[in-house]
Amino acid sequence: MTEYGRGSGPEPWHPEDPLYGDPGWGGHEAQQGQMPYGGGPQQQYPQEPQYQQQYVQHVQQQDQYGQPMQGYAPQQPHPAQQMQQPQQMQPQMQQTYAGQGQTWDTGQIQYADPVQTVDPYAGAEPYAQQPIGGFPGETPDLYGTDEAYPPPEPPGRRRPDPEPSLEEDEEAEASSDDDSDAPAGGGRRAGRGKGGKGGKGKGKKKSSKAACLVSAVVILGVVGGGGYYGYSYLKARFGAAEDYTGAGTDESVEVQIPQNATLAQMGNILKEHGVVASTDAFIAAAQASKKGTSIQAGVYTLKKKMSAASAVAVMVDPSKLNVLTIPEGTRAVDVYKAIDKKLGKPEGTTAQIAKQESKNLGLPTWAANNAKIRDPLEGFLYPARYDLSKDTTPQSLLKQMIRNANDKYAAIGIEEKAKALGLENPLQLVTVASLVQVEGNKHEDYRKMSEVIYNRLKKTNDVTNQKLEFDSTINYLKGTSDINVTREETRKLDNPYNTYFYKGLTPGPISNPGSEAINAALDPDKGGWMFFVSVDGNTTTFTKTFAEHEKLVAQFNERQSKKSGG
Repeated sequence: MTEYGRGSGPEPWHPEDPLYGDPGWGGHEAQQGQMPYGGGPQQQYPQEPQYQQQYVQHVQQQDQYGQPMQGYAPQQPHPAQQMQQPQQMQPQMQQTYAGQGQTWDTGQIQYADPVQTVDPYAGAEPYAQQPIGGFPGETPDLYGTDEAYPPPEPPGRRRPDPEPSLEEDEEAEASSDDDSDAPAGGGRRAGRGKGGKGGKGKGKKKSSKAACLVSAVVILGVVGGGGYYGYSYLKARFGAAEDYTGAGTDESVEVQIPQNATLAQMGNILKEHGVVASTDAFIAAAQASKKGTSIQAGVYTLKKKMSAASAVAVMVDPSKLNVLTIPEGTRAVDVYKAIDKKLGKPEGTTAQIAKQESKNLGLPTWAANNAKIRDPLEGFLYPARYDLSKDTTPQSLLKQMIRNANDKYAAIGIEEKAKALGLENPLQLVTVASLVQVEGNKHEDYRKMSEVIYNRLKKTNDVTNQKLEFDSTINYLKGTSDINVTREETRKLDNPYNTYFYKGLTPGPISNPGSEAINAALDPDKGGWMFFVSVDGNTTTFTKTFAEHEKLVAQFNERQSKKSGG
């Protein structure tokens, strides 16, 4: 294969020629006639015209004895010259050393004057058309025709084809359109013009226009999408938050706000339930309200699609909160009444359930261990706030209160603490806490009141003979809250809950104590207090001796007589 094409002879060449196979101006690795490196035998190839002159020069470099001059490799004769040499030279050229695998000049053969050698290619044009059949396998030189492309230039002379002008491109397109129906032939490649390969100039222009159109659409899409999202971001960041108007629809929904919830969390919950349109609108309305930051946890009954301001107005009103709050020291009968009222039940419904279902509401085994207990649930309806829903029932609410009390008592280790304090069972510890809760007017009095109880229960108490003598126990029996209890009542009322009549604690608690009263029952004061009295009804005074107590009682009676006008 030559540097001009794929065949053994020269072929037409052009960068756009489909037969083009020249990867560049590479030439041959070694010149014809030279011994390649490594000492291998020289392979003979047909000599190309441009190497004829080199062959003559090599021949001329031989010395007068026919030996090659130093620095030049022995030159093999060109096959064409072999064919032209006289017959007498053929034997001389074939003399070799046998067994060497190489042909060497022995120096003993007399060659003809190399200068007089006849070169059959001398004076011929390099690219002139050669006669067909000059060499075996040679093909006609297609560069000799008028339609052929010019031969390749050496690497140093190659230049890129100039870009066609707009006019030339239009002419090529028109020419391509005119020739589109003409059959290929006539010595020219059909459909080829200045526009590109095979009549593709118009296709290139159309594809360029399509590419521009696609690019424009993509750019418009990117700009439009970016503008939309940019607008959405700016609106969400700086625009007014989405909000409903009015007090909402007729459809109601219950929303539970957990403890320690932030305004953002509240807004998310309301939005999920369809109450407000957006969290930001609720936050803004809550911050604008004076009470917006004091919204309590609990269950709220709200309308759907309310304005954020309307929702905040409902939630800052404690009366709108769908909860039931049991104050500390509330008696069980009052808890039942509150449940009936809050759940819209007939009066007495919850009390009847408590009486009938007391064993099925979750009381601990040590709770009802005394047959004289007025109400086994007393002391176990833990005072707290309870969230209500449309599914809340008296049974479910009583169970939740008892469960909270059990958790509290288990957390303090009530059974072990009762033994440590010298009590008979955990129920007595709850009873002490219930008495502390009712008799103590203030939280700072609780531990002193707890010590009074434990001191009066001692067997060494010879002042009250282990009787508590608390008016609160008689009021519990009567279902009243009077301060004044007559001596006659205290002496004639035969009931285990009358601490003036019976020694020791009542059969069971007389209220539902809170955490502070329970803690005071666990840790009484160590001041040696035995008596107490509230002279003005607000301040409780504690004394250690009965004499001090009698003076305070006289002051109390005098004060009470002045109020009654006696």
